[in-house]
Amino acid sequence: MRKTLLFLLSVICCNIATYAQNYTLKSPNEYITVKIKAADRFYYSITFKGAEILAEAPISMTLDNNNELVSNPSVKLTQAAKGRDTINVLVPTKKTRINEPYNEFWITTKSNFYLVFRAYNNGVAYRWEYYGAGSNPYKVLKEEVNFRLPTMDTCYFQREDSMYSHNERLAEILTVDKLAPELLGSLPVYAKMPNAKVVISESDLYDYPGLWLRGNGANGFVGAFPQYPKTEQEKTDRDKLVTSRADYLAECTGAPRSFPWRVIAIESDDKSLISNQLVYQLNRPTKADFSWVKPGKVAWDWWNDNNLTGVDFKAGINTETYKYYLDFASKNGLEYIILDEGWYNIKTNNVSELVPTIDMKDLTAYAKSKNVGLILWVTWLGLEKRLDAALDLYKSWGIKGVKVDFMQRDDQKMVAYYERVAAACAARQLLVDFHGAYKPTGMEREYPNIITREGVYGLEQSKWDKTKKIGPEHNVTIPFLRMFAGAMDYTPGAMHNALEKDWQPLFSTPMSLGTRCHQLAMYVVYESPLQMLSDSPTNYQKEQESLDFIAKIPTIWTETVVKDAKMTDYILLARKAQNGDWYIGGMTDWTPRTLRLHFDFLDEKGAYEATILQDGINASRNANDYKKLTRTIVKNEVMNINLAGGGGYVMRLVKKK
Repeated sequence: MRKTLLFLLSVICCNIATYAQNYTLKSPNEYITVKIKAADRFYYSITFKGAEILAEAPISMTLDNNNELVSNPSVKLTQAAKGRDTINVLVPTKKTRINEPYNEFWITTKSNFYLVFRAYNNGVAYRWEYYGAGSNPYKVLKEEVNFRLPTMDTCYFQREDSMYSHNERLAEILTVDKLAPELLGSLPVYAKMPNAKVVISESDLYDYPGLWLRGNGANGFVGAFPQYPKTEQEKTDRDKLVTSRADYLAECTGAPRSFPWRVIAIESDDKSLISNQLVYQLNRPTKADFSWVKPGKVAWDWWNDNNLTGVDFKAGINTETYKYYLDFASKNGLEYIILDEGWYNIKTNNVSELVPTIDMKDLTAYAKSKNVGLILWVTWLGLEKRLDAALDLYKSWGIKGVKVDFMQRDDQKMVAYYERVAAACAARQLLVDFHGAYKPTGMEREYPNIITREGVYGLEQSKWDKTKKIGPEHNVTIPFLRMFAGAMDYTPGAMHNALEKDWQPLFSTPMSLGTRCHQLAMYVVYESPLQMLSDSPTNYQKEQESLDFIAKIPTIWTETVVKDAKMTDYILLARKAQNGDWYIGGMTDWTPRTLRLHFDFLDEKGAYEATILQDGINASRNANDYKKLTRTIVKNEVMNINLAGGGGYVMRLVKKK
């Protein structure tokens, strides 16, 4: 990243104006304007193309060392900066290179706080920095966060019952008058305005509690945080409940200290939100070599309850079953398999103690012979108790990664745990998949071995969700909301597909809502460098044509072009693989649609061989119906994409030689 600091005498170049205690910051293209005011405390407001996006609202931070409070701030110094995020992305979910300019403004107070604002062409971020403590410990008593939305049409709000949560929620559509103070929601939140789409989240969250939102009783949100956990009590192998909390947010040791970025993405339309990478950009970069990180697809045992047929052994948590998964993965070019719950002794919660039916030495040797990696599921509490010893053991076995589950908190202690696990795994070249997790905050930029994360209402809900909400409308909502924050482990791949009238939740033989091609399209639309195949090898082998298509789809991308998209309704995009192939993915809600696809993103020279899987003519009667087609495509060709209700569409484009 290149940053050139400019003082106020060169303020014109940076589009910054200052008048007394009022300051103005503009984005490089001058569409976004941030106004900052120092009065009884700091206030900020944002406009986009002249229209108000966020009305004036106060922000502040309170510490306990001599009650350092950003209140009645006395401005000591202001500085302006021009910068550019120039990032080569090691594990790219959208594109391999980010090159985004920004303008930045720093206000230094006499109490040694810095208030930093950045204006990008696609959003705004601000954070606090503190330089006043030296080596002395201190506590953050309070952080005041406000988002006031003056002309909001609707917002999509992930309502939570409490801050003890997996953050696996459906988005509720609310209007301004519904934002009551008793509302509690997890990030991100999406606001639809007359001239803009806005998503609020956070980035660079380390050793500090995560941000939640409550309604302000009027036209927006106030920030809420889990207080520091004072006492905790173990309840089960996966639950360590907080029994009392302190009257502060965080314990800090020394200064300087940067606090998380508050991120406000601002786009003219929904499709641009899919390409927005502010959360990733704003996180601190890595300082280590992560070239060993290997993205890929993984066969998963838990969703399908290890239901295998036509085999000569009793399927379950045993060596024979997992050798069968390894054979399946090797035959179909999958990089990994997961051993989920049951491979270690849950009764003792000892993540190093194998159950008698698993011979790990035999299994890892077999995995190595098949060139397939093993990933192990663990509870966070079990791993916490013997973190280094367990990871050393896994490394000695030849394990490639861990899936850590059931954290369900984001107070300061738990956020620190995430980094501790990421760092410990990185030191041993192990991947990490966080489940039972809060939303991504960009940490995967510093730790690219954080290969994916749950924190999403995903396909596992189809095993028990009697409300039928885990369906197409939800599936075309999360790309604009949860996926904005980062990769999401939705775990797609159901081969038993059903329409709403035919669907029922089944734990051991689950099915999905929507068509077969709706599921297939998720492998292109949903971003996850470690992408699951959730169904049974038996079911995939019965549907080899679908499996063959899935197996070829990459999990990382050099370029993403969003062709058409509308929140909760549909999405159509194209992604380019590292080998130059293009993939098209389209999904719709329960409304049948015809979308126009313009191939303006292809190379000028040459033609492409297209392999297409699309909803069959009878997909409106039988969700499993699809049709495979092949044809030739050239640049600037235009074609219609027909989607059944709850449907999808996938295409692979390979350049002809």
